[in-house]
Amino acid sequence: MTTPIQDSIRALAFFQDKITFTTGPVELEHQIKDGENIVIVDVRDADDYAKGHIPGAINVPRGTWDDPQGLEKGKVNIVYCYTQTCHLGAHACAVFAAKSYPVMELEGGFAAWKDNDFETEIGVSRRGMKGEQAFSR
Repeated sequence: MTTPIQDSIRALAFFQDKITFTTGPVELEHQIKDGENIVIVDVRDADDYAKGHIPGAINVPRGTWDDPQGLEKGKVNIVYCYTQTCHLGAHACAVFAAKSYPVMELEGGFAAWKDNDFETEIGVSRRGMKGEQAFSR
């Protein structure tokens, strides 16, 4: 059995796209602290969002993607779901990109954010009613 020779041109294109359209939790935490012009979009179910989410994130669960209130076309919308193996974020990014929103996906989702012991918020979505927000680590 022979090993296929790596196609360096395809690899280059893949990794350039990966850098362009994904970010990690450490990079996102720096963007938040630096006050960068981003929108953080949590596409998990509203109940899971209320139990804990990335500070400042809006909740845009499946079923609201046709009219994604809170996303902005003049900012990068950083989308996340549950875990590295959850493709809900990627599906949401495809829908939002088709509507001309600039998007990136947070690799690892909310689980990766928590694994890095970054601050989280609890409470209802900032997209609609503003509930009390509590912070935790």
